[in-house]
Amino acid sequence: MESILLTATTSNLPLPRNSSLSPLSFSSSLPNQVSTKVDIRRTNKGTTKAPRIVASSSGSKGRAGKGVSANVAVDGSVAAVGAEAVKDVSWKELQYEEGSTGHRQPLPADPDTEKQMEYITNILGSNVYDVAIESPLQLAPLLSTQLGVNLWLKREDSQQVFSFKIRGAYNMISRLSEEKLKKGIICASAGNHAQGVALAGQRLKTKAYIVMPTTTPQIKIDAVERLDGIVDLYGNSFDEAQKRAKERSEEEGLTFIPPFDDKDVIAGQGTVGMEIGRQIRGKIHAIFVPIGGGGLASGIVSFYKLVYPDVKVFGVEPNDQNSMAQALYRGEIVNVTDIGHFADGVAVQQVGEETFRICYELLDDVILVKKESISAAIKDMFNDGRNILEPSGALSIAGAKAYCEYNNIKGVNIVAVTSGANMNFDQLGQISDLANIDQSILATMLPETPGSLKQLTDLIADLGVTIAEMTYRFSSGSTDALVVYKVKAVDAALETLVRQLDFFGFKTYTLSDNEVVRNHLRYMMGGRQNVENETLFRFTFPEKVGALKHFLKDFQPNWNVSLFHHRHQGILTSDVLIGVQLEKSEEKKFDEYAKRVGYQYEVISQDDSAHVLAKL
Repeated sequence: MESILLTATTSNLPLPRNSSLSPLSFSSSLPNQVSTKVDIRRTNKGTTKAPRIVASSSGSKGRAGKGVSANVAVDGSVAAVGAEAVKDVSWKELQYEEGSTGHRQPLPADPDTEKQMEYITNILGSNVYDVAIESPLQLAPLLSTQLGVNLWLKREDSQQVFSFKIRGAYNMISRLSEEKLKKGIICASAGNHAQGVALAGQRLKTKAYIVMPTTTPQIKIDAVERLDGIVDLYGNSFDEAQKRAKERSEEEGLTFIPPFDDKDVIAGQGTVGMEIGRQIRGKIHAIFVPIGGGGLASGIVSFYKLVYPDVKVFGVEPNDQNSMAQALYRGEIVNVTDIGHFADGVAVQQVGEETFRICYELLDDVILVKKESISAAIKDMFNDGRNILEPSGALSIAGAKAYCEYNNIKGVNIVAVTSGANMNFDQLGQISDLANIDQSILATMLPETPGSLKQLTDLIADLGVTIAEMTYRFSSGSTDALVVYKVKAVDAALETLVRQLDFFGFKTYTLSDNEVVRNHLRYMMGGRQNVENETLFRFTFPEKVGALKHFLKDFQPNWNVSLFHHRHQGILTSDVLIGVQLEKSEEKKFDEYAKRVGYQYEVISQDDSAHVLAKL
């Protein structure tokens, strides 16, 4: 085995037919390796029991299902799995610092090397280069200088469908029999998987049916249809769309194409790792890979841990879309019922059985990052190369940055896989807002007297702080008003500013960490209101025609809406802030009504700064 591995690492791995690179094309320009002390802060030592692999549909609520259930991704991707129930959890149950590691269960001492060899064989023989290019591996000069490392970007966003997904889809579909290709293929997705399946169907001259929810943005429908995909709009949710796809698969004899939990799909994605190994000859410290269902990470880690076992491979997930991190932490697959939607390309409630098995055995850990860090990574990518990634495509950059900063990593080669660039233009406003991590939101009590606003702004300017945004409205009949504004100051500079304002009699609140304030209330400030019996709710509405009508359909006359703010964010759902005047005796009835409506929601607690701000 050892001699085989040595040969694999030094010989010419097979080049794709359309590659313009030689096996050593990047070695001459690779900066020299600099030795360094690395504080990894790991605790993954020793052995552990085998992982528990169970699965159910996303709506199981912990109950055992019947027959074969489905692994449901928010983007509509589904993978067939077993019928045993899984535990429902919240993303909030597992949170840790950005860039930190050592949170998963210890890596097994004896991974299944036979299956690894099978995967590497399949990766080397994958049929991906009929449709995929060998994506470039590019040094990011500005980010490299900023971090003090050599940050290499594996540009999967440069594929024809602007995503790595074509690799796995084509590899699986190209291996189907002529009989199955004649009948056609089907999947349920409104994301990158849909385009990958459509392109594969077009190249292999088979009908590709893509079931999409009726909430799917037109731009994504058009992208699939341009690739000759046959779109079937069905249902108001992805659960309904995937159910129809499975039914049509059985009734019409169509082959269902899963997004990640399939050996051929994983092998196809694994060619990304094979290419990295061929393109860079210097020692790599770590590779960072975005994780949704785990197909890309499973493919890359299967290749690297056999051929280059010393290279660390980390998955990266948004902190509120942490299905793989939860699974590795608990040692079993779980269903994250309340995942976020900011990075919809990786919004998967439940990872696959095979992808979990591989990641449990081989993946070093999962880095969690916040949406602000993802947005900043998108901005970094734009500044470095004038390219715009989608949030899931920038995950790996955010994870690499957080890891290097948290662990003080310097002078090494880091690779980040930029997995996609199918950006919804409407989301850019939110991303631009979140990317300004050097800014903070403040609220200051301002006396309703002439000259008070000038005094406030003069104090801020005298401290050398720039005001980026300000909202103020005169409050009739009140001695003071509230000013909400953003300043270019964080950490020590922010503390100094707030302390100085308080000293001069301007009571000031720091609100940057409050998502309700950030998304809603800072756009709504006006005169002070004192609304009796008001309860604030944060609802998640689907972005579709009639969503508000459905919410208000059976609204009771004695439930008065006292506040409403909706801001379209360019994703499949919208965050909506609603204030309702409710008598104590009506609270239970409203709760029952909200559950019947079917929109996810939470009550803003009375001591939350958002609630306080709404009443000031």
